[in-house]
Amino acid sequence: MNDTTDHLHAAAAMAANDRVQQLFLSQQAAFAKQPFPSADERRAWLRSLKRQIQRYQDLLAQAMSEDFGYRSADESKMLDLLGSVLDIDHTAAHLRRWMKPSRRATELLFLTNRVEVRWQPKGVVGVIVPWNFPIYLAVGPLTAALAAGNRVMIKMPEVTPATNAVFRRLLGEVFGEDLVAVVGEELADPDVFTSKPFDHIVFTGSPAVGRIVMRSAARNLTPVTLELGGKSPAVVTRHYPVADAATRITHGKSTNGGQICVSPDYALVPRERMDAFVAGVRHTFERFYGGRTDGNADYTAVVNERQWQRMQALLDDARSKGARIEVCAPAPAGTGRQMPLHIVTQLTPDMRVMQEELFGPILPVVPYDTTDDAIAFVNARPRPLALYCFSHDAAERDELLRRTHSGGVAVNDWGWQVVNHDAPFGGIGNSGMGTYHGVEGFRELSHARTVFQRQRFFPIDLFYPPYGGFVQRLVLKFYLRRADPSLAATRAPGTDPVAPPRLS
Repeated sequence: MNDTTDHLHAAAAMAANDRVQQLFLSQQAAFAKQPFPSADERRAWLRSLKRQIQRYQDLLAQAMSEDFGYRSADESKMLDLLGSVLDIDHTAAHLRRWMKPSRRATELLFLTNRVEVRWQPKGVVGVIVPWNFPIYLAVGPLTAALAAGNRVMIKMPEVTPATNAVFRRLLGEVFGEDLVAVVGEELADPDVFTSKPFDHIVFTGSPAVGRIVMRSAARNLTPVTLELGGKSPAVVTRHYPVADAATRITHGKSTNGGQICVSPDYALVPRERMDAFVAGVRHTFERFYGGRTDGNADYTAVVNERQWQRMQALLDDARSKGARIEVCAPAPAGTGRQMPLHIVTQLTPDMRVMQEELFGPILPVVPYDTTDDAIAFVNARPRPLALYCFSHDAAERDELLRRTHSGGVAVNDWGWQVVNHDAPFGGIGNSGMGTYHGVEGFRELSHARTVFQRQRFFPIDLFYPPYGGFVQRLVLKFYLRRADPSLAATRAPGTDPVAPPRLS
């Protein structure tokens, strides 16, 4: 029986691998036939995508809830679906302007000629999607890729099979698989996808997996956009209203069960305001969820048992090393995974909660004494995807932003920088590279093709050999000025003066 099961699994995996190869070849062939879709075609694709998301909104919300064990339908619609529609609307509205060639200035030497940049589709783009926002983080790169005129293959997460099925169905009704194709949990080995010679790969996920994707893409010299995560800090400054900061940070830490790449990972709070901040977080969580998460229609579950066990291990580690842990609601009964927010204080650097991206309803609260201390704490860690600054003092805000690095920033709130689609979304350092959303997303997935056009009577032959003519000497003298004569007799150690080659 086991041999039969293994044989069936192997056959299914081989069939899935073959399907990926055939889809890739089909998209390559389709792109070769239509290498530059018109603005009207691209906008029609985007309108079709938007209409399908609107039509399927209830099925998508139900499927995401099924995959999570429970997910708030309102959160699914507000974050995954509304965000997707806003992105599509912005892109469709501006696409014609983005597509126009960009006129550039020539050097003075080439005056009267013409230089411009034309935005050329790259070809076939691979998109690898995480489980926490499976629609928004698929549709965002898909929107940018279609706007840029590309074909798109999407690898959906293996842990969201219900969502994958609905998404594949809604796309299949309006797009041929030679334009947009979806693979998902049937693909046992993700390297089968990433090893294809895509013209660009967009990956959203953890830094650890991002490194694997980048190594795989490097074999084909495929450019990558990596949207990763990290420990995004929320810095509450000394004179900011502590109750307001607690409200915003609690919302960021409890939305989607804290399973958001730009969720505040930890809070930095003035030492003398720690108790007030912790009390504010508890009060806000009570106000949001009525003191319970189990069976609460507004509260999203930890996605699966593996992630649940990881959360418990993080808390056990902190507890064993002396941390104080306050739970904002009773734990769920039975096998439920609607895990309430846990506030962790009395932290030490060796605790896992201070070393790993948490990606769940755990909020470490770190005290600081001076602004310099808070900035040093942030800068001692890898650069995060987001930074949150709570301050009404412009000079204080500017100092914090000037002296730290992050992919994006929200001031006096969290996360909303991502869903303003005229601005780029991306990381820096350990939190990623490249961007999408807005014109930056269009350009990320386009090739900026420089076109130089020589005017018919421009005397370019003045720069041809034999060298040393009057115009050449005049140009060199004008731009290079005079050499330093004191250097004429010197050369780098161990080198000989350059001599012309001998002809045999």
